[in-house]
Amino acid sequence: MKAQPGARIESRTGDSKVMERIAGASPRHLARIAGGLYLIIIVGGFFAIGHVPAALVVPGDAAATAHNIQAHELLYRLGLAAHIIILPCNIPLAVIFYDLFKVVSRRLSLLVVFFTLVGTAVEGANVLNQFAPLTLLGGGHYLSVFFTEQLQALAYMPLDSQAISYNIQQVIYAGYLLAAGYLVFRSSFLPRVIGVLLAIGGLCYLTNSFATFLAPGFAAHLFPYIQVPSGVAELSLCLWLLVIGVNVSRWEKQASKASEPDQSVPGRAAV
Repeated sequence: MKAQPGARIESRTGDSKVMERIAGASPRHLARIAGGLYLIIIVGGFFAIGHVPAALVVPGDAAATAHNIQAHELLYRLGLAAHIIILPCNIPLAVIFYDLFKVVSRRLSLLVVFFTLVGTAVEGANVLNQFAPLTLLGGGHYLSVFFTEQLQALAYMPLDSQAISYNIQQVIYAGYLLAAGYLVFRSSFLPRVIGVLLAIGGLCYLTNSFATFLAPGFAAHLFPYIQVPSGVAELSLCLWLLVIGVNVSRWEKQASKASEPDQSVPGRAAV
């Protein structure tokens, strides 16, 4: 059905009002929205990546894992749904981070956005593989050519490789943590200690990922302890943004400095 001209005008007016509200939001309000999104990502990630696999996957036992998934299919599907909710939350979070930190460095803020979006795309591709066990164990007629043990082994494969997929995406998210940590440290409107924690968390991500790639036995001794600094860093940033926000007067002061022309290069604005 073709939309009426009046409906188009009304829709555009509504969109412009939403954009005006976003553009006119104070830095503290944006920070609290970012904190709320971050909290959804942290809680959803803990459930989807931490709790569900620990409850259902039996390491090295494809038959027991398949039985757990079939017996607790709703829990498995809830884990997938929680993971899918995380992915779109990353996008507005990246936009808000750019809006908040472009007063510190526009280029590094863009780098945070790119790391976030690429990491989200890789993570989304990894989630797609996690639907394979449901298909293989679903009992479709075309799967009757396989024996039960074969189907269980095939269903276990994407779960067994989940750790590798996770560590690949963590390499990208490590870049996000390092860039975000530097921005927070250089900013005057958030505590510098959070920036240091984020940078340490990024280094822990890199260490854990490359240890898994190069020396899995050694990496097994590091996990899950090496994840603690990253979790503390991201939770600290999340709660600070959600509860306290940013120091608006310092943010505005830094924004005014960023908008001043660079005196060292005539006619060039500072980045």
